[in-house]
Amino acid sequence: MPKISVRGLRKSFGRNRVLDGVDIDCATGESLVIIGGSGTGKSVLVKSILGLLQPEAGSIRIDGVETVGLRRAARERLMQKFGMLFQGSALFDSLRVWENVAFGLIQGHGMERRAAKKIALAKLAAVGLGPEVGELRPAELSGGMQKRVALARAIAAEPEIIFFDEPTTGLDPIMGDVINDLIVKCVREVGTTAVSITHDMVSARKIADRIAMLHGGCIVWSGSATEIDSSGNPYVDQFINGRAEGPIQMEIRAA
Repeated sequence: MPKISVRGLRKSFGRNRVLDGVDIDCATGESLVIIGGSGTGKSVLVKSILGLLQPEAGSIRIDGVETVGLRRAARERLMQKFGMLFQGSALFDSLRVWENVAFGLIQGHGMERRAAKKIALAKLAAVGLGPEVGELRPAELSGGMQKRVALARAIAAEPEIIFFDEPTTGLDPIMGDVINDLIVKCVREVGTTAVSITHDMVSARKIADRIAMLHGGCIVWSGSATEIDSSGNPYVDQFINGRAEGPIQMEIRAA
């Protein structure tokens, strides 16, 4: 049984059909990376799996249980299986770093602050940050450090499934590689299932067991990370080689 199973997923915004029959599975303990250009619906797909968006049609099963249309109480229980690393880190400026990491433990799981702080400091250590960083505010951190704090928060409750939204966006290549290494390390140590969305092929190759490409509202190719360079798919080939010419046409308007 797949950990996540999506079938026939459709989602529109007005007349714009973003997802048009998406089928994708993710096995337990697998690291799945979804690639595709900007505006192809990668974030919409993840938000639909999380339940933040309601699809017009289709099925989303977690551990075999249908999640589309769940009532609020059941949705809240389901959300405790999830962790999330947001594209912009999404740290709370008014809270100290350790409070950011412990936020879900305290607010979502009702954990006592002292116990939550102990876990938060341990997770900060897991991403290479000392206890002194825990007392700082997010504004006092570099972009790379903020991303590491966001990763610590994502793994704090040791969730069954973690979603990574463009984990290396805005980082220099070296820090991006540091984050990729931390994602691989943390996912393996926690034993979690990971779903990442990115257009960074260096990151995709490093963190993925399997890669799927989303284009035109559908999954046009799926295979192991080692197979992507010989996929034989013209959309994948154009995307991973960054070529302007090919089946993917970008609209360019004159000024």
